[in-house]
Amino acid sequence: MSAQHLFQEEEMKVISVLNIKGGCAKTFTSANMAYELWRRNQTVLMLDNDKQGNLSRSYGMYDPHSIAPSARLISGSWKYPEELICPTRYHGIDLIPSNLSLSGAVWRLAGKTDLAGRYQKLLGKEGGLCPSYDYCIIDNPPDIGLNVINALAVSDEVIVPVKIDGYMMEGLDILAEQIEDARAWNPSLIFKGILITVYRNTDGEKAGLEWLQSRWASRTAGSSPVIGIIRYSRKVSENSFLDKPIYEYSPLCAAAQDYKNFVTAYTGTRR
Repeated sequence: MSAQHLFQEEEMKVISVLNIKGGCAKTFTSANMAYELWRRNQTVLMLDNDKQGNLSRSYGMYDPHSIAPSARLISGSWKYPEELICPTRYHGIDLIPSNLSLSGAVWRLAGKTDLAGRYQKLLGKEGGLCPSYDYCIIDNPPDIGLNVINALAVSDEVIVPVKIDGYMMEGLDILAEQIEDARAWNPSLIFKGILITVYRNTDGEKAGLEWLQSRWASRTAGSSPVIGIIRYSRKVSENSFLDKPIYEYSPLCAAAQDYKNFVTAYTGTRR
């Protein structure tokens, strides 16, 4: 698939899914947003930017024994996109897989120069070698390491998944500062908004949602910072053993319908 993409008139939109707090469904959001975009006839490249490789696992493409394409990407040890980009079983969704070798590749960058430009060769707007896709979704780890800095350097937008609980604000202010700092080398980077995940309509979570809306409204010019709400569904934990998008496993469950509605609102196209 990846080698046969035709170049399109519009540039590929690069989206970083990011939160420095774990357990808020970053990978699940990346995997299912990619699938929902694909269902709307969009071509999608996914970059697994996390050494845990959970996005790779979710598409049945985790290989713990080799140097991962994500590690080769950040180290610069590649010449052609076909060395990094792997087709999934969905014709139109490709993946740059990851594993623990990414951690070693990031560690070996210490002390080197041009640390924010490692993904530019493949994904950069000017001179990037990546075949043309409609979207690139980058699933990031819960930290701000060199691999995340490189992701922000090539991203158009940042989506922040948040689970509403007593610790939800942990790291959010730091994350907002990091996004602002990233604009020093990527002035066009946009904070797209917060995606509420695993939401239960309890009094406590409703209060937390209202507080979050008011606290972060200043960062989105007074408009709502919340761009979608994904309800809790027990089908999600069942689906984690199956390496498939939630819509394929249980299309009528709350989470599947909410990701469908979120992507419809995000793109303006229905499926």
